[in-house]
Amino acid sequence: MFLFLCMVVHAQELSSFIDDDLLARLGKDEKAALLMVHFGTTYDDTRTRTIDAINDKARTAFPQLEVRESYTSRIILRRLKARGISKETPLEAMLRLRADGFTHLIVQSTNIIDGLEMESLRRDVESVRPFFKDIRVGTPLMYSTDDALHVVDILADRIPTNARQREHVLFVGHGTSTPATAIYSEIDYMLKAENHPNYHVATIEGYPTFQNAVQKLKAAKAKTVILAPLMFVAGDHAKNDISQEWKEALEKEGFRVLLHLEGLGEVPAIQDIYLKHIDFLMKHRVLDVMEKKAAYSKQTDK
Repeated sequence: MFLFLCMVVHAQELSSFIDDDLLARLGKDEKAALLMVHFGTTYDDTRTRTIDAINDKARTAFPQLEVRESYTSRIILRRLKARGISKETPLEAMLRLRADGFTHLIVQSTNIIDGLEMESLRRDVESVRPFFKDIRVGTPLMYSTDDALHVVDILADRIPTNARQREHVLFVGHGTSTPATAIYSEIDYMLKAENHPNYHVATIEGYPTFQNAVQKLKAAKAKTVILAPLMFVAGDHAKNDISQEWKEALEKEGFRVLLHLEGLGEVPAIQDIYLKHIDFLMKHRVLDVMEKKAAYSKQTDK
């Protein structure tokens, strides 16, 4: 039992994974694939710089895996189909992979947080789990404390500011109705804790809100606000909500507003975090909660 507990890796979520090499499990005539799952976008320019870029990067990093993609947004899927562009949902893509003879599968989403989209994805995975010998779901961008700290460093380096001229950066996330919205407050807190007091976070549909951000900006006597999306792609929310509604609202509050409309998926260092999640998942599997309970119980009995 001691050896079993030692196998538990203290990475991402402590004691949640154990060593288990997926490729080493492959038997004769078995093969593995990587399914990249994206919310999607109808903007060709940002898709090239984000979704297509990370898909290509994954193919280069993991040549031993067949790499495919899927989109989760039904609205985006319909709009693309009307333009003659066909994309599959995660469920469709997984069933096609099984039909093509793949037995082992890693599913990696480019979601930012572990919210509703991840819940939906995990339900799809569970529905097809009996069809695969091994299927593993990667974690979103900001899942562990280490992930969040890494993202904070990247954000601060990506958009420099002049504190003397009272320049501030406001990162705008989508937000969610689930408790996962707390990650945005965590990032806001970490930015300040890591000595970046003029960097802030707010959300469109969660917490912190626009008004929370305005209060902080006024309290700091900010003059210029640089708006930037805290989203994988700079799509509809960035081009409409952020660059129009939020910009106009901040200007009415007396701030000079600049735009930095770059999706997180365009940043190589952010792409690398996702690739590290994939690499980690190839060598570890999630420790089932009942396995953890059994291990803890036996350790206590000693």
